[in-house]
Amino acid sequence: MRIIAGSLKGRRLNPPTSLPVRPTTDMARESLFNILNNYVDYEESAVMDLFAGTGAVSLEFISRGAKEVTSVDINNQCIDFIKQSAAHFGVNNLHAVRSDVFDLMKRAYKKFDIIFADPPYALDNLAQLPDIIFSSNVLTDDGIFILEHPREYQFEDHPHFWQHRNYGKVNFTFFAQQLDQD
Repeated sequence: MRIIAGSLKGRRLNPPTSLPVRPTTDMARESLFNILNNYVDYEESAVMDLFAGTGAVSLEFISRGAKEVTSVDINNQCIDFIKQSAAHFGVNNLHAVRSDVFDLMKRAYKKFDIIFADPPYALDNLAQLPDIIFSSNVLTDDGIFILEHPREYQFEDHPHFWQHRNYGKVNFTFFAQQLDQD
């Protein structure tokens, strides 16, 4: 697993095999960021990475110049690995938070420009994530929420649906707080 672009380009992440994760593939992550490059000013963006796992997506945002990234995962090993990776790469604007995502959304007080979520595909309430995010008021007015999910989920009828992309078994659905995105 490697960082695709930016100041950390080419740096490798070597997570322990004991981490309970299904990392976003390098190809899918590269495609995701190719899309975001057209819509996002990373240097002005506060990012939240939910179900952060290895932290690869978080570090990709950092590498591309994100103002700050908050990585959230419930697993202690994942949070420890993210913190170790950030320290190893000399990153000081990545904050790893051990929390249940659903509990955190109930008490979140800060707003983010971009929220990325890569939940376990077998998560019981995966289909409710967009509603939970938008009802929690954690996105800025022009914020973007990206959900990685298996193909059996469809979100085209969601009021904040913006676009959907498929990369093999990886699906990204993009939601916008305001639907005036091009």
